[in-house]
Amino acid sequence: MSTETTPRTTAAALLPLVGGPGNVTSVAHCMTRLRLGLRDRSLVREDALRALPAVLGVVEDDTYQIVLGPGTVARVAPELERLVTAPATPATPTTADDLRAKGEELKTARRRRNATPVKLALRRVANIFVPLIPALIGCGIIAGLNGLLVNLAWLPAITPALTAIASGFMALIAVFVGHNTAKEFGGTPILGGAVAAIVVYAGIAEVTAFGVTLSPGQGGVLGALAAALLATYVEKRVRGRVPDALDVLLTPTVTVLVAGLVTVYGLMYAAGEVSAAIGTAADWLLVHTGAFAGLLLGGLFLPLVMLGLHQALIPIHTTLIEQQGYTVLLPLLAMAGAGQVGAALAVYVRLRHDRSLRTTIRSALPAGLLGVGEPLIYGVSLPLGRPFVTACAGGAAGGAFVGFFSMLGDKVGSTAIGPSGWALFPLLQGNHGPALTAAVYGGGLLTGYVVGFTATYFFGVPVCDSAVDEN
Repeated sequence: MSTETTPRTTAAALLPLVGGPGNVTSVAHCMTRLRLGLRDRSLVREDALRALPAVLGVVEDDTYQIVLGPGTVARVAPELERLVTAPATPATPTTADDLRAKGEELKTARRRRNATPVKLALRRVANIFVPLIPALIGCGIIAGLNGLLVNLAWLPAITPALTAIASGFMALIAVFVGHNTAKEFGGTPILGGAVAAIVVYAGIAEVTAFGVTLSPGQGGVLGALAAALLATYVEKRVRGRVPDALDVLLTPTVTVLVAGLVTVYGLMYAAGEVSAAIGTAADWLLVHTGAFAGLLLGGLFLPLVMLGLHQALIPIHTTLIEQQGYTVLLPLLAMAGAGQVGAALAVYVRLRHDRSLRTTIRSALPAGLLGVGEPLIYGVSLPLGRPFVTACAGGAAGGAFVGFFSMLGDKVGSTAIGPSGWALFPLLQGNHGPALTAAVYGGGLLTGYVVGFTATYFFGVPVCDSAVDEN
């Protein structure tokens, strides 16, 4: 009898453990997590869910999040959605309306308790940028490969084509940001994209605002985000005031005209100043305080992830990639994952008696090495407490290592966001060649592993557990 695990069988195994199709109100996913809207979370059989081989961890937030890992989650999500929306077999009549009402009450109560305005705003920002990550990764890897070929003077007939392939998305990323922004905030996506397209239109170079001639791309993704937000606001205001018979003509026209003029004569200039300030600040921090900045960023990134505040960095990463071709912040933040891996290895060595925990670590370590930290965070370090703190110490040490080299003039950046750990190597780019860039980043990872392991081995394992281990 076949025991092959497929996306369909995984989805079929997950569904009854989250309360069945009637308990699932929405199915979505990000890079690593399956995000489910549930009517009644008390119906979830969490122990059985965590025991499934495909499940790397569980996170409770505004949605119920099941960590499946990159690739897997993208294949399982549509299968689960198909099962949820499939016609149900006849069953004993139930009070569906009562269940739905109860689910909405539970959802509302939970959101009141856990969803602060800041976190909700950051989640919406993440919803705009996270769908862009696959394209950023693909184009980033191609850009890195193309740079290597150019440096080696290989395949000169192919490199111009690779340049176009790698750069096309980044040249129009503002349009995608505008589309997603309008979609997220309840506007018409194509109108958001249309207004954001002004930012990258070549003809904008003929316009002067505040005594300065505008340039295509000025303001970047921040300008596109602001333009689409404005377009959504204008669209909603207009749509509520024009007769239905004229809506199809007046609403899009007024939306694009008003939002477009404000974008050209205000938002592009303002967003351009902010974008330039972000790039200048990032360069200044690394040149003058690189080791200290790396210490803070590497050490605090895991707590930021736990609080959901790391999502505020996504537009900053994207702005730096758009401006400089890479983000110098991501390699520093990636050191948090290295500290996490080192801490998990120390727990594995010290707690030899805990077979269950060691099994969890063995299954989660490969993902951790590739930068997927949720299994180790939620399955190992956070439940144990102290290893989470010592993992942060490892991340701080790795960040300080990479930041120190930035102070010496050796920048290490990433051409895309999303991957970290060993998966970031194909996306690395710096100012002194790929070999030195990879060496500095690899040295940072090694530092994070060693410090995370050492700190956890001596200070991160509870004394009682260590005593049991010694006997």
